[in-house]
Parts: sequence; structure tokens; C-alpha cells
Amino acid sequence: MSRRVLIDTLAFGRERGVLDGDLAVSSLTRLHDALTESSGTLTYHVEGDVGCDGRSQLSLAIGGSLSLCCQRCLEALDYPLDLHSLLEFVDDEHDLTQEELEDDSRDFLPNQKELDVVELIEDEILLALPTVPRHDSCRLPAGSDAASGKVSPFSVLAATRRQA
Repeated sequence: MSRRVLIDTLAFGRERGVLDGDLAVSSLTRLHDALTESSGTLTYHVEGDVGCDGRSQLSLAIGGSLSLCCQRCLEALDYPLDLHSLLEFVDDEHDLTQEELEDDSRDFLPNQKELDVVELIEDEILLALPTVPRHDSCRLPAGSDAASGKVSPFSVLAATRRQA
């Protein structure tokens, strides 16, 4: 497990803090189910600021590559990461206007005294992963019934119907 990196979101934004670093993919344990291999590293850059409305903001950039499992051929799929997120921190989510809620250029999170940056990075990656990762063009796995054309998936149903 990688060491925790904790920040106070209000102070980090006011002081215009900057964090850069590398994360081992193997340390991001919530990603493991989506990966075919957990080797390699990802880079991150976190920059604090204060928005025009006086709220603390984080600009987050994540780069690297993950090895996902193609859901069509079940082979490894090299998935490049180039994520950029703008996060704005609020005291109370009820203070947000409808316009702010509909604004897709940023996301809102509650202010926190101890925000775990590594956990935030992992959350952003999980949200960015494709629901069904697959190659642009690939074939079904060799030996599958559909690939060989030998057995129709409905043949079992037809046999059951004849018996009835």
C-alpha cells in the first residue's frame, strides 16, 4: 500500500499548493478487479487554487496506462490515461445553484480537513474507466462456440421444446 497523502482542502487551495508524484498501479487496490495486470506506475499533478466565487479548487491531472481486459476477446487491452478534473469544494451542497449543478466543467465535493489524495486519484480513475472495455477490432476468443459456429445458443432450447 502506498503511503497516504492528506491535505486540508481549504488551506491547500488558499496556499495554491502543488503536489506531483508517481503511484504504483499495484497500490490502487480498488482497481485490481478491472485490470489484467497491476504493474506500472501512474503520474499525478494536483494544484490548488481559489475560484472566482472564493471556493477552494483542485486541478487534478493523471497520466499513464492501465491494462484492462477486453470484454470481447478477453485479451489485455492497453488503456491510456490522460485525465484532467477540476474539483471545487463547498461547505454545504445545498448552497449550490441549479446552474452550478448542471455545469459539467467541474465537480463539487465537501470541504475536508483530511482529504486522501491517493484515494481521490483512485476514485477519478474508477469513474473514467469504460464500462465495457474492448479493442476497436478483435475476434471472439478461439474455441468459443460462437467463434467456431458449431453450436447455436438456441439449440438447447429447441431440444427442450421437442421433449415437451
